[in-house]
Amino acid sequence: MKRRKLILLGLLTVALIPLSCNEDFLETQPLDSISADATWADGALAQAFVFNVYSSLGYGGFEEEGLASLTDEAMFTHSGRGINVITEGSLSPSGTGNVNIIPQWNELYLAIRKANIAIQELPNATFEDQTLKDRLLGEAHFLRAYYYHQLMRYYGGAPIIDRPYGLDEDYSIARSTYAENVEFVVSDLDKAITLLDGKDFTAGRASKLSAMGLKSRVLLYAASDLRDGPTASSKSSAHASYSNLDLVAYTSGDRASRWNAAKTAAKAVLDATTGYKLDLAAPASAEAATQTYVSIAMGGGSAIGDPAARAELLFERTHTPLFTVESNWPLGGIHQGINNGPNGYHNWAGNTPIQQLVDDYQMMDGSDFDWGNPAHAAAPYENRDPRLTATILYDGAGWKPRPSDVASIDPYDEIQTGTYADGSGGIIAGVDMRDSPIENWNGSRTGYYVRKFIDADPAVVDNQSSAQVVPWPFIRYTEMVLNYVEASIATGDEGEALTWLNKIRFRAGMPALTSSGTALLEDYINERRVELAYEEHRYHDTRRWMIAEQTLGRGIKIMKVVATLKAGATPLSPYRHDTSVYDYTYNVVENTDNETRTWDDKMYFMPLSRDEINRNDLLIQNPGY
Repeated sequence: MKRRKLILLGLLTVALIPLSCNEDFLETQPLDSISADATWADGALAQAFVFNVYSSLGYGGFEEEGLASLTDEAMFTHSGRGINVITEGSLSPSGTGNVNIIPQWNELYLAIRKANIAIQELPNATFEDQTLKDRLLGEAHFLRAYYYHQLMRYYGGAPIIDRPYGLDEDYSIARSTYAENVEFVVSDLDKAITLLDGKDFTAGRASKLSAMGLKSRVLLYAASDLRDGPTASSKSSAHASYSNLDLVAYTSGDRASRWNAAKTAAKAVLDATTGYKLDLAAPASAEAATQTYVSIAMGGGSAIGDPAARAELLFERTHTPLFTVESNWPLGGIHQGINNGPNGYHNWAGNTPIQQLVDDYQMMDGSDFDWGNPAHAAAPYENRDPRLTATILYDGAGWKPRPSDVASIDPYDEIQTGTYADGSGGIIAGVDMRDSPIENWNGSRTGYYVRKFIDADPAVVDNQSSAQVVPWPFIRYTEMVLNYVEASIATGDEGEALTWLNKIRFRAGMPALTSSGTALLEDYINERRVELAYEEHRYHDTRRWMIAEQTLGRGIKIMKVVATLKAGATPLSPYRHDTSVYDYTYNVVENTDNETRTWDDKMYFMPLSRDEINRNDLLIQNPGY
C-alpha cells in the first residue's frame, strides 16, 4: 500500500497506534462531519484528530520500493517505477522520479497543515483533561518538526508556515533559510520535550525521548559538510555556482558550535535511557551477536526475538493485526516479507542487497574483507561480522521452511542463488534466482536477499499473511550513540568516540577499534553503514558527508555463484549446499539490468517540482536544477 493511499485512509489510520477501542469511540461521526468546536471540546475526538496527523508517516521504510535502492545498499529488482530517474541523475523539476520512496513536498505540507490545526486549537480546547491536552500538543509539535525535518533533508530550507492558512489567503510564500528551518524545528522539539515530559509511554506515539532523538539528528545534520556553505561549495560545483546558498546551508556562524550542540543533544539521549546490550566488556560470541542483531531488527515484534530489544526504539511505526470489529476487519499488518523475500518462497525480491554492501562487513578479527585474499574469496560468507548473517540472505544461508509446493525442490530450507552442476554436463538453477522454476520474474538480480526486518518466525508466511508485526524504527537508540560518536570525533574527543563505538562493536561480536584521526573517521563511517543498513540513513549520510559520488556513483556489483562437482563426487538430489561435494566459485560482476548509476551534484537535493513552482512563484529552485 502506498503513502498516498494511507493519507486517504484518514482516521482508519489510527491502526498506526495500538489502541483499545470501545463502542462509543467507534460510533462517533467522521471528523469531516463534526464541527471544529465539537472536536476540540471532546478529548477522544481531539486525540483522534492528532492520530490522523500521524497517518502521513505512512509505512516508513516498509514501503514496497525502499530508500535503500537509491543507495549503495540495494537495487530494486523490478525495472521502471521512476527509480532510475533518481539513480541515473536525470532528475528535473518536470520529472522527479518515484513518488513513493521520497516524501513529496505537497504531502509533507498537507501533514504540516494538520499539525498546525492541532497546535492552534489545543491550547484553547475546552475538554478538561489537561494531561491529555499537553500530551496531544506535544505530539503535534513533534510531528510538525518531523515533517519539517523531512523537508529539510530532502529539499533544503522550506517556507516556514506555523499556522493553518485559510482558503482565501495568499499561499505564495518564500523559502526560509536552512538556518531558520533548523531553529524552527529545534524550537518545536524543545516544546515537545517539555510537554511530553512525564507522560506515559505508548508504542508508536511520540514521547519525550522521541523528541530528544529527533533533535539530535537535526543538529547532527546541521553540523555536517553539506550544511556548511564554504565546505559544500568547495566540494560541489552545483553549490559553488548557487546564488541562494543560505537556502540549503549555513553561510555564516560558527561550525564548531554546531558540532558541540549536536554532541550535547546526542549525549542527553544517552544519559536519559539505555539501549540494548551495550554494556558488554568484551565482544559477544558470533552466535549471540547474530541473535542480538536479529532481535534488534524485530523490535520486540516477533516470537523469535528478545522482547527486551524494543528498548532500542525511540520512535516507531507500530504494526498490529488488531483493531478488529465484528467483521474481523484487519488493519495494520505489513508486507515486508512478500515485498523483499526470496521468490522461492513466492515473494517479490524487491530491494535486494548489492555486493558493495556485502563487502563492507569486516572479518571477525576486525580486518577488512578482501577479494584479493584467496581464503576470503573461497568462502566469502564465513568468519564475517555477525551482522552480515543477520542482515543479508546469501547462497547457502538457512531460512524459513519452504512452501509445500517448493519443498520437494529444496527440503533443506537454504537460500539458492547460484547454479549447480547436475553431473551430466548441465546445471541446476537455484530456486531463488532469476532462472528459477518458481516465479523467475521475482528472482533477485544481485544474488542476495535482505533478511533484516523480515520476521523469521515460521508461523508468519510472508506471501499469505499480513500478520508481521515488526515495527519500523524511525529513530532508535543506537543512532543516538553513532551521532554522539560522530560529534565527538568532530570535536576532537576521540577517546569518548572510541568508548561508545566499541560498545556497538562488542555487542556485534567485533573487536575493539583503536584508530585515530582520519582512520577513526573512516572506521566510524563504515560502522554506521553496517549497523544502520536498510534503515533509511545511508541516503542521507552519504550526502551530508558529501561522499555520494564514491558510493552511489560507483554503480552496482552483484554476485554470481557457480558450483562444480568435486572429482568423483555424485551430485546431490535434491541439491543442498555442501562443500564436500561441490567446489564453489564466487564471481563479482557489474550489473546494469535496470540502471546505469551515475552521480551529479544536483542530486544532493531533490528538485522542487514544476507544479510547486507554478503554484508558488516565490519558490527558488535547488542547486543544479
